[in-house]
Amino acid sequence: MDLLNTLVDKGLRRELPTREEALAVLATSDDELLDVVAAAGKVRRQWFGRRVKLNYLVNLKSGLCPEDCSYCSQRLGSKAEILKYTWLKPDDASKAAAAGVAGGAKRVCLVASGRGPTDKDVDRVSETISAIKEQNEGVEVCACLGLLSDGQAGRLRAAGADAYNHNLNTSEATYGDICTTHDFSDRVSTVQQAQAAGMSACSGLIAGMGESDADLVDVVYALRELDPDSVPVNFLIPFEGTPLAKEWNLTPQRALRILAMVRFVCPDIEVRLAGGREVHLRSMQPLALHLVNSIFLGDYLTSEGQAGQDDLAMIEDAGFEVEGTDTTTLPEHRRPGCGGAADETAAEAEAEAPAATVPAPSDETRRDLVSVRRRGAGTDLPPNA
Repeated sequence: MDLLNTLVDKGLRRELPTREEALAVLATSDDELLDVVAAAGKVRRQWFGRRVKLNYLVNLKSGLCPEDCSYCSQRLGSKAEILKYTWLKPDDASKAAAAGVAGGAKRVCLVASGRGPTDKDVDRVSETISAIKEQNEGVEVCACLGLLSDGQAGRLRAAGADAYNHNLNTSEATYGDICTTHDFSDRVSTVQQAQAAGMSACSGLIAGMGESDADLVDVVYALRELDPDSVPVNFLIPFEGTPLAKEWNLTPQRALRILAMVRFVCPDIEVRLAGGREVHLRSMQPLALHLVNSIFLGDYLTSEGQAGQDDLAMIEDAGFEVEGTDTTTLPEHRRPGCGGAADETAAEAEAEAPAATVPAPSDETRRDLVSVRRRGAGTDLPPNA
């Protein structure tokens, strides 16, 4: 298949595919799926071998967010029956993080609901970062606290934060359809503030919200332009009690095509399989390891993931290995001081091919696939790690 040969060649050279080529990946048929996975897998192995980086989420403050992001179970007006609690104490957060590290996690992601942190919140998170790093040698800490104000990124970096996560989520053209309390440019600005402060930028997307193929390609190209070190790919978890509860637009095959497209556009960037993988990929999760080089271990913010031991068994059974703390995730040319991502050598083609038809939302609510988190942070039950 000429398209896939071209994309592999470009990926091995770190050359940006055209938008037409990216759209064509999403438009491939199910009969071509294994060819697509194999092609993107060559690019993944070139830059990351067979390593899989494990990340672990700690939800520092759950629910009661004033923002109205339609996809989120913690949003303003959400009726989702999730755990709701205020800030964890630094020691409690550190204990939760230690469970993930013991399970093999290399990075701990500290997340708090809300528009953005106050200065007091930054102090509180700084104490948590210190507690985690004191007890877990070599662990990376990523903060995800919402929109940052002037000076806050620098304070987090000084406290020991290695990275900051703030996802773009969807294309700029359709951002207003999923959120009205802030806009796309606010998110871009926060990612840029984190980069300017010396933190590794982590920014990704959510697929399955009813977006078009063009929207998916647009947001991935916007991410490539921002040049984050890691790109989490989330698949919508349609929580009952949120506006997108009936958006069941994904099949395992479409999810894999989306991951392949992201890999071709971001060949040497850490692509992370994030929320919703169990819900939408289901038994085809191991195939995704040929496309991504990073996953979350155990549970997510407000939903439960598969058992941590099952994650580890899946990685081993698929012939991959957990990346240790003695290994640097990013290829050498992307590490600090090595010049960042490659210069773009090819002009971008602006012509866009017709996109594949996006499946219509299903009226069926799959309550069996969405499990609200009831253990770990904010509860008396042990975490899943």
